[in-house]
Amino acid sequence: MASRLATWVWIGAAALACVAGMVNVVGYLGFEHQAITHLTGTTSLLGAALAQGNLRAGLQLAGMLLAFVLGAVLSGLLIKDSVLQLGRRYGVALSFEAALLVLAVPLFEQGYFAGPLLAAVAIGLQNAMATTYSGAIIRTSHVSGMFTDLGISIGHALRGLPVDHRRLSLCLVIISAFLAGGVMGAVLYGHWQYQALYLPAVLTGTTGLIYGVYRHRQIARTTP
Repeated sequence: MASRLATWVWIGAAALACVAGMVNVVGYLGFEHQAITHLTGTTSLLGAALAQGNLRAGLQLAGMLLAFVLGAVLSGLLIKDSVLQLGRRYGVALSFEAALLVLAVPLFEQGYFAGPLLAAVAIGLQNAMATTYSGAIIRTSHVSGMFTDLGISIGHALRGLPVDHRRLSLCLVIISAFLAGGVMGAVLYGHWQYQALYLPAVLTGTTGLIYGVYRHRQIARTTP
């Protein structure tokens, strides 16, 4: 599957993974150490909260899960297809993500839980937008699947079995980009606190604007 992906998809996947890494680390370092992208951990914490009868924590964690899903729903409404292809409404989706991140900043700063909720909607939107082909070959908001595929590839190589080197490269690119985003987010948070989220907002918003202009020109060229 990775061999079918165009170069622009690789670049976009790396950029979005970097954005997700930044957003996630800001959430974790800030509001109640609430991770934004890690739904597995959030679901586990929700289970623990329910077992302990902690209603407040349970509602917050459930809200994070629902917010992420809401972002994916929004992506489905905007893009209406699970196959990455130039010409679809990715610019609109990226612009929505940028707006959500900008709106989240003052809410984070005022200690409102709506801050991480909006950030989760933004990343859910982004992750669903990047889903492509069968089995969702690209996920930009978390790297568990990438590490799993990396381990499988290494295991196959040790057994002398064929290895999909492009798939392996894709895993390494996304993992590295997510890690780099985490480093950048942590450094920026140390200087700007929650205003560090303005950087991923600018990145996604600018990319969305550029893509929107490009898409408009492509449509104009093909219209009689």
